[in-house]
Amino acid sequence: MVYVSLSMMKTKPSTTIRFYGLALVLLLMVGQAIQASVSTPFKPVLTPLVHDTIKLTTYDSLFNNLRLGRLGLGRRAFDYAIIGYNILKAKNKLNNNTILSIADMTTVSGKKRFFVIDMKNRKLLFATYVAHGRNSGLDKTLFFSNEAESNKSSVGFYVTSLTYTGKHGYSMRLHGQEIGYNNNAMERDIVVHSADYVSEAVVKSQGYIGRSLGCPALSPAVYKPIIDKIKNGTCLFIYGNDTRYIINSQLLKRPVKLGKKTGK
Repeated sequence: MVYVSLSMMKTKPSTTIRFYGLALVLLLMVGQAIQASVSTPFKPVLTPLVHDTIKLTTYDSLFNNLRLGRLGLGRRAFDYAIIGYNILKAKNKLNNNTILSIADMTTVSGKKRFFVIDMKNRKLLFATYVAHGRNSGLDKTLFFSNEAESNKSSVGFYVTSLTYTGKHGYSMRLHGQEIGYNNNAMERDIVVHSADYVSEAVVKSQGYIGRSLGCPALSPAVYKPIIDKIKNGTCLFIYGNDTRYIINSQLLKRPVKLGKKTGK
């Protein structure tokens, strides 16, 4: 809107005419600009978000490319596994650092929650069911223990050991790496073995698989190739909803720089 003061109105007629002429031209220009803005679609200038400009790390790409999240592996379980895996690797605890196995016990047992990853070739080798201890919960893994006869699962990092043939057939021993959380694995006979109560059929019949005495038991259909792949010095991480472990784990307290290539 154009305001005209009284002082302007008292000027000479020729001056007044020129003023109103300029005002009219100005109004026409404003009107054309408004019409153009209405008829022309709005095209915002997009500024890249900060996270769009940051390159993904090697492990971000691994998690995304293998679609581990869609398959049921929690990102937090994966991230913690990578931290401990790198530390064990740096300390030369792993005879074979090309394989990383993760049991994500935050997922119910009726879902596939045991993942074996080839870190060298960046491939997912297995995604299958795994049992938890009978005193850790029914379908959910709620309680953990390092004590003998507890019949509970133990969280933390393990280094796989030798195979043997026992009451469960072909089995594999585990060396717990974390004092107070799983270092009694050998004493408790916590091993990887097969169990008939771990199967797709059991899940379909009751919604969850059976439970062990604390061992990460696998399906008879896949246990042997899995054991053969992960035996003799690879990293196994069992993750669960255990806040005390996350806070106190010495392996998770030591920060490492991620994003480097892995494998031999």
